[in-house]
Amino acid sequence: MAPPIIPSPDPHCSQPKSPVTVSPERATTMTTSTMASPTGQQITLQDPSHKKNNKAASKPKKLLRRFRSAFNSISLINQPCRMPASVLHGGGHHVHGGATVTGTLFGHRRARVSLAIQANPRCLPTLLLELAIPTSKLLQEMGSGLVRIALESDKNSSASACKLMEEPVWTMYCNGKKSGYAARREPSEQDLQTMQMLCAVSMGAGVLPSEAADQNSANGELAYVRAYFERIIGSKDSETFYMMNPDANSGPELSIFFVRI
Repeated sequence: MAPPIIPSPDPHCSQPKSPVTVSPERATTMTTSTMASPTGQQITLQDPSHKKNNKAASKPKKLLRRFRSAFNSISLINQPCRMPASVLHGGGHHVHGGATVTGTLFGHRRARVSLAIQANPRCLPTLLLELAIPTSKLLQEMGSGLVRIALESDKNSSASACKLMEEPVWTMYCNGKKSGYAARREPSEQDLQTMQMLCAVSMGAGVLPSEAADQNSANGELAYVRAYFERIIGSKDSETFYMMNPDANSGPELSIFFVRI
């Protein structure tokens, strides 16, 4: 087995020199989460909501982005098994113009894989889903070079008019086959430790060292795949995340579709 990949240190992800004690009341209002985990690792991930001081895209760029995004929503209208035909048959290209986010697939090899979406590697996750597929199975699918994941939510089952990314439960399809159900959840202490370990990694794949994950676990070692994703908002009921591959067509192709019907 190859030695575990340990990310190189990043000045933006450096740990505090001295421990910081945070009360439960302050922990919910702090801009940066600086808390000590049970393992002694400092969690310094930032709250993405504080990034409002950074200017958003100008109005012309927003209009252009929405215009381009409209083309992507067309593929989500006709759904034979309530999935886009392009997903089933691997339609390879899409219109660019969406926002760029960081996506991480991680989990113990014999346990269900999780998907974390972050504004950037140094932020707390804005979305965390537990998918209905083991990590080893997903890695095997990605080895084939083409993976299409469709996540469907029923409008009638929504308890309230929540945003698309706030839906609690999804029906999951992987390459056209129903895999079960995915569920949104809050980050656990181990999730935050994993994101902290990977805050210096923008793109890559590997296995976390034993200090960050118990490799003696019955579920196997903790593997991860991280990449930039292009987020395309087709409508209030459809969004798509396309993995951006730096190697053009030589690497695996992954697309994740969120649809509320």
